[in-house]
Amino acid sequence: MTDSLETLVESTVASLGLDLEALELTPAGKKRALLIAVDRDGGVGIDHIVDATRALNEVLDSSDVMGEQPYTLEVTSRGVDRPLTLPRHWRRNEGRLVRLRLAADDSSVDGRIGASDDTGVDITGKATTRFAYTDITSALVQTELNRKDV
Repeated sequence: MTDSLETLVESTVASLGLDLEALELTPAGKKRALLIAVDRDGGVGIDHIVDATRALNEVLDSSDVMGEQPYTLEVTSRGVDRPLTLPRHWRRNEGRLVRLRLAADDSSVDGRIGASDDTGVDITGKATTRFAYTDITSALVQTELNRKDV
């Protein structure tokens, strides 16, 4: 994948008020698949996906960044299965249940995401504990089918 592809995609989605969360270009038979995941404060709806798909189709078709080989474009939201890695991910998931893996002893902690900033996050379980992002090796939002608001 070229830097020019990433730059073009990132500037296009940013012009729509979206953050580029993932860009994957993979072989798919005689074609390639270009997967682009986006997010924004307040979440991403179908209208955001449609607008991003249209804008990306237009800029990719009018540039030579994808070359001559055919490709399929898929634009999607970030999804809950992607790890929380940036402060904005924590902020956008406040109140959700999360499982952390800690760097110090590889233990895991489950709790609700509380307040967060550029350096760390409060996780509420039996008590509220502050974790620096540097102390967390992985963090995944947990799916709750029957969540009872607390």
